[in-house]
Amino acid sequence: MVQPLTVLQILPELEGGGVERGTLEVAQALVQAGHRSLVMSAGGRMVAALTAAGSEHLRWRVDRKSLLTLLLVRRLRHLLIERQVDIVHVRSRVPAWVAWLAWRGMDPATRPRLVTTVHGLYSVNAYSRIMTRGERVIAVSNTVRDYIVKNYPGVDQSVIRLIPRGVDAKEFPYGMQPSPGWLANWYGSHPQLLDKRVLTLPGRITRLKGHHDFITLIGALKQRGLAVHGLVVGGEDSRRTAYADELRARVVKEGLEDDISFIGHRKDVREIYAVSDLVLSLSTRPESFGRTVLEALSLGRPVVGYDHGGVGEVLGEVYPDGCVALGDATALYERVIEFLDHPPAVPRMHRFTLNNMLSGTLALYEELAVR
Repeated sequence: MVQPLTVLQILPELEGGGVERGTLEVAQALVQAGHRSLVMSAGGRMVAALTAAGSEHLRWRVDRKSLLTLLLVRRLRHLLIERQVDIVHVRSRVPAWVAWLAWRGMDPATRPRLVTTVHGLYSVNAYSRIMTRGERVIAVSNTVRDYIVKNYPGVDQSVIRLIPRGVDAKEFPYGMQPSPGWLANWYGSHPQLLDKRVLTLPGRITRLKGHHDFITLIGALKQRGLAVHGLVVGGEDSRRTAYADELRARVVKEGLEDDISFIGHRKDVREIYAVSDLVLSLSTRPESFGRTVLEALSLGRPVVGYDHGGVGEVLGEVYPDGCVALGDATALYERVIEFLDHPPAVPRMHRFTLNNMLSGTLALYEELAVR
């Protein structure tokens, strides 16, 4: 029986996103298992949910890509000793450098155990290699594991642990229908969606998410005479507004203002998936995992996505009919037409569950603590 652990997770911020959500899920699981959960970040809108679930938040500026951030190393080393931290789990490169430098300077016999999670397919260089320096390195997909093995051959493969991210079946139940109140508000706010087939592209508005391919698709479907509407669901990066402006300008230029809506970051993405006829994943660069794809599939909604990276991995195992070749506009168009007419049934069961992710992560913590 493992004694209660003190686990410190470190990430840049808690504004929103898959890494942040996974951090909160692990934190809650730790609390429910009787452990002490600490999370360090620069803060954000998810802090309230974190603390409400029983974790303690430490607001440190570990998000700045600056040499000045390294001034936190000594302070963090003192905190690890003072709080008697058993496990340090870092989830991003800047915090990883701070944590690793602090940890390296401690007594190996008494220091915490160090875990890193490789959440992304980062650029390959000495800066990114820090994510492979954990005593255990979690890969969130086979795509990520292959990336580590290929690009960092010096990493001992025995320290890599494959723990795929997962979706909570209670949060995204198969066949879920939004409440009448939500539907009334939704169509009251978006009357342009009435009597339309809704195609949804979720994800932050960044260049790698395939928005231009989405606009091309909606334009082609409109030319065919189909009553469709495209929804872009995701927040804009306040530091990179030019890309969002570029997308809106193209929509206007092509006369698609009444056919594509940018609705920003939403907390009701589950309900939006549920009222969508089709969810798409069109990232032009491979992603480490396909969480939005998995959320939609868990609800029973059909998905079409480019067959590469983590998205291709999830679709290939759970819903292979949804795979199309990367960047093949014709194949994408034809598959969408096919799915709008006769979408293949989405299976109810898959292995990418939140319970599997959490049990694997906590088992790893306990394994390290015992040893």
